Amino acid sequence: MRRLPSLNGLRAFEAAARHGSFTAAAAELHVSQAAISRMVKLLEERLGFGLFDRRANALVLTERGRALQPTLTEAFDGIARRVEQVSAMRAGPVLTVGMGATVAVRWLIPRLSSFHLAHPEIEVRIATGGAGAPMNDDWTCAVLLGDGQWPGYEAERLFSSSLQPVCAPRLAAKLRRPADLAGATLLHVSHWGEDWPRWLAAAGVAEPSASSGIRGLSFGSYAMTLQAAIDGVGVALAPRLYILDDIAAGRLATPFGLAVPMVLSWYLVYRASRREDAGFGPFRDWLYAVCAEVG
Repeated sequence: MRRLPSLNGLRAFEAAARHGSFTAAAAELHVSQAAISRMVKLLEERLGFGLFDRRANALVLTERGRALQPTLTEAFDGIARRVEQVSAMRAGPVLTVGMGATVAVRWLIPRLSSFHLAHPEIEVRIATGGAGAPMNDDWTCAVLLGDGQWPGYEAERLFSSSLQPVCAPRLAAKLRRPADLAGATLLHVSHWGEDWPRWLAAAGVAEPSASSGIRGLSFGSYAMTLQAAIDGVGVALAPRLYILDDIAAGRLATPFGLAVPMVLSWYLVYRASRREDAGFGPFRDWLYAVCAEVG
């Protein structure tokens, strides 16, 4: 069992110590200066030692007062923060959706406002995995790129996409045909090494070699690769759903019309037992609706 002195006394002391004034503490706590002085005096009597040296024109902390005040300030600040957090907690259902970071940032999150407007009672939390975003049972569902095989899970195909070269508009203006990529810098995603060879083969352009004049840079994700393309570093090859918004905003341009279909597709993945989770049905319906724009 905790043996604590008066919490009102502790609050009065902490405020007075922080402000260096009974009057300022009284204004903060909405009581009189006399009430603060009385509560602190009772606290000192309860503790058996003084907390302030009361001088004519100053309020000075004793050594024990200086030792006690930082701990109380930290404790009261922590209580205030936690009360704010609990007060802000939603009463409605919470839906945790797992996915790769790039598809979250470049496709889903910019469209989430329409779901929130339609279902403000449902809180959507986005969780991202590592490379390939492996399934996590803490998620309500996931939007994952793969071949549809997640043993033990339901997998509903949402959409596929196509790979298309993109670059900054000023660089795109210099590229008239795929052969113009000679001398350009090709931006690669390190774990999708077959992207560029497939596109170049479809375009009838030889795969880069040491003597081809085609330079390359490799990045750990599509997000980094596309940022490099926006910054004019070179030409990236990416799924269309990752570049739709940047093309519409004029940050990226497509120098060539040729796009090659991706081998893998995106799926809605979930445990069968999650199908009845609150919020899952509306999110699933909304997801199918927004998937119609991907091509």
